[in-house]
Amino acid sequence: MHLRYIITLSLLLSGSAVATASSHDIFGTWTRGDNAARVKMATCGEQICATNIWIKDPAQQNEKVGDRLIFKIKQSGDSWSGTGYDPQRKLNLSAKLHASADSMTTTGCVLAGLICRSTTWTRN
Repeated sequence: MHLRYIITLSLLLSGSAVATASSHDIFGTWTRGDNAARVKMATCGEQICATNIWIKDPAQQNEKVGDRLIFKIKQSGDSWSGTGYDPQRKLNLSAKLHASADSMTTTGCVLAGLICRSTTWTRN
């Protein structure tokens, strides 16, 4: 299990309702701060999915194109929070994010909040 992948993608959250385009809109394509992954945030049923659309080195990163995280999150002001699920690793997590027009910071926690990590993303 690659904890960095789980936490960073899990942090690309969004709410259970489709958001309108604004500076806090998390929908679209985002590049992770280390430039090693790109994800597309979009609705998938009643949830939000962060789906890998590009991975720099799949073998080294233990990630592949098509992997996704499924979020149940809600927006409050300019922040989003809720839970996420990684079906590839069968892992549940909590997540928070803050988005601006061209960047997003995500924070994800596993093990009842004992392990947390923040990641910065850039809108494509």
